[in-house]
Amino acid sequence: MGTSFLNEWTANDYNALENGVLIARHRIIESGVFTDENLARIIDRHPPQDFSINTMGQDTNTFEWREGDRGSLSGKELLVMVRTHQFWINCRKMLEHHPEVRKIVDDIYDELEDAVPGFQAQERSANLLISSPGALVHYHVDVPVNMLWHIRGRKRVWIYPHFDQRFLSREVAERVCAGEFSEDIPYDPCLDAYALVVDPEPGQVVTWPQLTPHRVQNLEGLNVSLSTEHLNPRAVRRSGVYRANHFLRQALKREPRSIAIDGPVAMAKQKLARVVDLVKSRRSDKRKTYTYPKTFRVDINAPNGYVLISDTNPLSTTRNLS
Repeated sequence: MGTSFLNEWTANDYNALENGVLIARHRIIESGVFTDENLARIIDRHPPQDFSINTMGQDTNTFEWREGDRGSLSGKELLVMVRTHQFWINCRKMLEHHPEVRKIVDDIYDELEDAVPGFQAQERSANLLISSPGALVHYHVDVPVNMLWHIRGRKRVWIYPHFDQRFLSREVAERVCAGEFSEDIPYDPCLDAYALVVDPEPGQVVTWPQLTPHRVQNLEGLNVSLSTEHLNPRAVRRSGVYRANHFLRQALKREPRSIAIDGPVAMAKQKLARVVDLVKSRRSDKRKTYTYPKTFRVDINAPNGYVLISDTNPLSTTRNLS
């Protein structure tokens, strides 16, 4: 067992893991890994193919998410831009590229596996999120099980009821799990009346069941969070059921009735999903996972911090929002 980052967790915290919304303490900040100096170093070392910088509008009701190019700016310069403008940096696959972060995440997941009977964290991954005051992430879902470890700044998270078609229809969930849609899903402001609103403090983790709709708005300061994802047999089955239902709906014109992940029907659907995935992987014309085009370049001389490099309308890239 490595360093304990969860020594303030209670029995209720452990029992709530993956069963509902959980807010608990952590001690990641004490690692010293997420100072400004180290953040700049991480940005400079991070491979370009797993690095993204985004900007967005200020209206949560209008989807204006843009993917950009960092240009030749250093990590230190990018941190200044994030502080003074409206950007969202995502350093993906942190466990592959930064051993010091892998050690933290593995220590956390190992501690959870030791403390929670039956809990498994397979296919572990982590993204480092560095974002501006006022930056936002639109209404979306994550296919793996997601945990948001907040480290610096102040943010607000809206968490909506899970497995409820008022907030995420089965058809949209199926297409997200199948990789046809991005994780951004249709949003209506009236849904906020049903949301649990959480303002995680630095040193708190927030997590929720798989495929729970949520959105985020930064409130103050440079925000730094570690977003970890993992799978387990139940999460894999749930994704498989949705992918199989999508195949039944699209290819066989059948209306799937169940999203249950236990029992013989669920097991059969999981096997069907694996066969469909295998067939798709062998097709030369297989559909690629959705990605956003780069439409701007960060520019320290621009009033808003960037210049457009494409006429692409960001709204046209969100097929699932039409």
